[in-house]
Amino acid sequence: MSIPHYAVLGHPVVHSLSPRIHAAFAQQTDIALTYLALDTEEAGLAATLARFAAAGGLGANVTVPDKSEAAGIAQVLSPRARRAGVANTLTLRDGVWHGDNTDGSGLVRDLRERRGLDVHDMRVLLLGAGGAAQGVAPALLEAGIGQLVVANRTRSRAYDLIDRLNDPARTRACTLREIAGLGDFDMIVQATSAGHDGLLPAVPDLTPNAETVCIDLNYGRAAVAFLAWAHQHGVQHAFDGMGMLVEQAADAFEIWHGERPYTEPVYVQLRLSAGRD
Repeated sequence: MSIPHYAVLGHPVVHSLSPRIHAAFAQQTDIALTYLALDTEEAGLAATLARFAAAGGLGANVTVPDKSEAAGIAQVLSPRARRAGVANTLTLRDGVWHGDNTDGSGLVRDLRERRGLDVHDMRVLLLGAGGAAQGVAPALLEAGIGQLVVANRTRSRAYDLIDRLNDPARTRACTLREIAGLGDFDMIVQATSAGHDGLLPAVPDLTPNAETVCIDLNYGRAAVAFLAWAHQHGVQHAFDGMGMLVEQAADAFEIWHGERPYTEPVYVQLRLSAGRD
């Protein structure tokens, strides 16, 4: 019997932690699998996914920049993937790709269970309106936050996201440079790609206070600039997206295998490894 194949697809994926995470989950649950990292830059997502399926692939995690296309490729979308407009988890069933999104559920679980944060009625600023922001925005609203302000470099994309959310009483859109006049926020979620270049989003007039929760959905070096900015302002609760990464991976693992692994030992091991790098 051949070992089931799974993979993470996107660009770049050479440094992705997903193979390590799923290998740890497989060992923990005694499930045999092979998990690959497949870069889509050369052939594109559709061709890469087709080759993967032809070689026996059964499921894929999809990362930047392919989450929107993944939602279009999937013939069947879960309600949360449909609302987000992006998919980060694909499952092949009877020759049909099913798309889901576990980013939002992963973020909320990390906030609530690992960080011990009560997000109910929080006023949240979401920086960015791309695939990462689209994935987490619906889950934040479902978790009971009071207001979600989506700020993006281009106003039209921010409005596209809140239009999809269809919750006008609790959402509004603006450009990054219009944030200054909007008052204080309980939480700032950094979902742009600026950190990959070692930069901050263009928000010169944004000033958190010590009680503001600041989270960068990126992890590792891509989150360094934002976390440093938060700490410079005395923020007590500032963290990257590694916890979310592990939780969304566990949700995907459960979709594929029917069993949700314990995430804390995997998260702790990744943190220890990151500290040695």
